[in-house]
Amino acid sequence: MSAMGNLGQYASAQGRERSLADIIRDVIADVQAIMRSEVQLARVETKEEIAKAASASKLLGASAVVGICALAFALVTIFQVLCLFLAPWLSALIIFVVLGVVAGGMASAGIAQWKTFHAVPPKTAETVKENVEWARNQTK
Repeated sequence: MSAMGNLGQYASAQGRERSLADIIRDVIADVQAIMRSEVQLARVETKEEIAKAASASKLLGASAVVGICALAFALVTIFQVLCLFLAPWLSALIIFVVLGVVAGGMASAGIAQWKTFHAVPPKTAETVKENVEWARNQTK
């Protein structure tokens, strides 16, 4: 529908001619309703993005705790067992490599979740652009 088609809808309501003030009042009311909808959409999207960030943070935090615990227990237990069969320096090197791989995998998973986080809600940004364009077309 063209801008003139929309204006015609505002201009004649129930078969009577409306004043310019009435038309402007209706357009302003419509813009206000759209803006309220945008604010509501932004709130919903922001809550979703915060939940994603919290989930990623929990995974990264858990990877740090597990890494520290694994390091402590592995260095005490596995090191002693490996020292029975290998030189102490080689035992320590093996433990280091294994723990590094585990911690790296967990950190990689957390970083992948962080990449899904959007600081600017994408749906809201798109609809705001559309609404601005619509408002420009209404004033032409």
